[in-house]
Amino acid sequence: MIRLLAACLAAIAVCASAQEPSSAYGQRPEVREFIGELVARHGFVETELVRLFSRVRPVPPILEAIAAPSEKVRTWQDYRALFLTERRVTGGVAFWKKHRRTLARAEKEFGVPAEYIVAIIGVETLYGQNTGRWRVVEALATLAFDYPPRAAFFRQELEHYLLLARDEGLEVFALRGSYAGAFGIPQFMPGSARRYAVDFDGSGSIDLSKSTTDAIGSVANFLREHGWKPGAPVLLAAQASGDAWKPFATGSVEARHTLAELAAAGVQAEGAGPDEKAALIELATPGAPSELRVGLHNFYVLTRYNRSAFYASAAHDLARALREAYEPGK
Repeated sequence: MIRLLAACLAAIAVCASAQEPSSAYGQRPEVREFIGELVARHGFVETELVRLFSRVRPVPPILEAIAAPSEKVRTWQDYRALFLTERRVTGGVAFWKKHRRTLARAEKEFGVPAEYIVAIIGVETLYGQNTGRWRVVEALATLAFDYPPRAAFFRQELEHYLLLARDEGLEVFALRGSYAGAFGIPQFMPGSARRYAVDFDGSGSIDLSKSTTDAIGSVANFLREHGWKPGAPVLLAAQASGDAWKPFATGSVEARHTLAELAAAGVQAEGAGPDEKAALIELATPGAPSELRVGLHNFYVLTRYNRSAFYASAAHDLARALREAYEPGK
């Protein structure tokens, strides 16, 4: 018999005989269908999953959070100000110094500069200080079965989470993370954890919540697997004249146009050759002139972590600030 979660089966068995409130997910038809799919695809034991979901209940505040996330800042200046703070820079330098050998090894093995690894961890969880307070299983179940706009995505992530828990021997109800189900120091979704997380500390298991070494290696591996080009630039400052550039600022972060094409449209940017593919990024703040940048291939890779030009730009700016502030040997 394939064990579901050795660490929590005993607790589940204790609760199995108790009368569960109707709000629990265990008796809902769509959840029973989901359980059947997991049994057929992955060999889970049906009775164990039924018992597990009899303990999982909807969490209304999660639905409120995803409908109006607090981090959804509308202006670039306000968004950038959230992450380019003295606290985040000094904390990042301290984190870099403390883990400099691990970061150097990750940079060597994966080709990703240490400052970008540190910056992502800094943006995501303030270097592991804020990893989330919601039970991951309840966050994912709530969104999988009570948030129709993205139910299919979150059902996939719930499936990944149960597989991850089984494979890594995690206690399903112990792991906590964001309202969207991201967890650990790097805030990986379960699917990303299964695809890209690595046992960088050589312990024989992957622990993104307690092992900073695993978190560092996993962030670096994520970026490499999404096509990071070692030594290549990420983002260029840009200026533009006239209006011919505006059709290029579509909101897309994919590097589809050459710098020569952008130059012909009045965009001036230095730091890469004319044949380099790029995206024109307009970082808007209502009531103020837009800030233009040219995003190259590695910028697009950053957006695979969070599909937002604001996010990737802020991570890039924090990485540069960290590089400027970091003094090796001190």
